[in-house]
Amino acid sequence: MTWLTFALLTVLCWGTYGVLLAMGSENMHDPANGRIKAFLFVGLAYFLVAVLAPIVLLALSGANWHYPLKGMTLSLVAGIVGAIGALGVLLALNNAPKPMGTSVPVIMTIIFSGAPVLNALVSLCVTPPPNGWSKIPVPFWIGMVLAIAGGALVTKFKPGGPPPKQQPAVAAVVETK
Repeated sequence: MTWLTFALLTVLCWGTYGVLLAMGSENMHDPANGRIKAFLFVGLAYFLVAVLAPIVLLALSGANWHYPLKGMTLSLVAGIVGAIGALGVLLALNNAPKPMGTSVPVIMTIIFSGAPVLNALVSLCVTPPPNGWSKIPVPFWIGMVLAIAGGALVTKFKPGGPPPKQQPAVAAVVETK
């Protein structure tokens, strides 16, 4: 059950990522560059969490410091893909219709419903089913369709944000001659 705890921790973190990123970039108070400024701090956070923490954990566990080339290369590519994905979130937020509060849930739903479907397909290509693709159980394919349909439904029918603020009515001044 430890794996489930960590999986749910990831859901918690990634489920709040887009909203926090949008809020952080808006609070940079720089409409032209706020998202890139926010991404800079995402990178700093990655350094703190993904570089310093593993060094400490490896040192404390007495791990050897041998790194095979293939493992390093694939891990570096994974990090690059992850960072490009994070940049993609920012660019999507940057180019989304305003107000931002209505775009964030749509963008993140597309990402978080599409990514698991793609992950399942890529995983099947990397590690094909032992008895072939034709032996994949039908409920798997139903689940894939439901994941896509669920993402589409949440995106299309998400609750709207607050109504736009009404401008106070301006009284017309009529001149009489």
